[in-house]
Amino acid sequence: MDTLSRIKNKIIPGKTLNAMLEKWRSEGKSLVFTNGCFDIVHRGHVEYLAQVADLGDVLCIGLNTDASVKRLKGENRPINDENARALLLAALDFVDAVVLFDDDTPYELIKHVQPDVLVKGKDYKPEEIAGYDIVTAKGGRVVTIDLVPGYSTTDIIGKAKS
Repeated sequence: MDTLSRIKNKIIPGKTLNAMLEKWRSEGKSLVFTNGCFDIVHRGHVEYLAQVADLGDVLCIGLNTDASVKRLKGENRPINDENARALLLAALDFVDAVVLFDDDTPYELIKHVQPDVLVKGKDYKPEEIAGYDIVTAKGGRVVTIDLVPGYSTTDIIGKAKS
């Protein structure tokens, strides 16, 4: 399989997700989940996601759809459409799956995925993270990771406008 096809195969449609989850579970793999808009992928995202990937065997990223980003961030967002954002994330070698979700939070997706480890940045308190109750009820971990100072999509957009 060529490289681009391998990357695109990591972008998992809902109907294929169940089969992938079953495969990973049957192999005894630990599933790590995080989510976000990842509008302009930058150094902060890469460092964050690399640390997230180290917390288990399989990294699944929940990615907000364009409509979801627009509701959360405003009419001028996203800068990059959901297909571009998904492709960029899937191109990272330590990412195993990218799943789009249209809700304002990934709660329903987390309920479906049932990750062993749920991760967000330290700008969240663990008990305030969507899915905390789901993951901890099954004995999983909720982890927060330091963000890279000075790197955010909002800062990048602000610099570009000035």
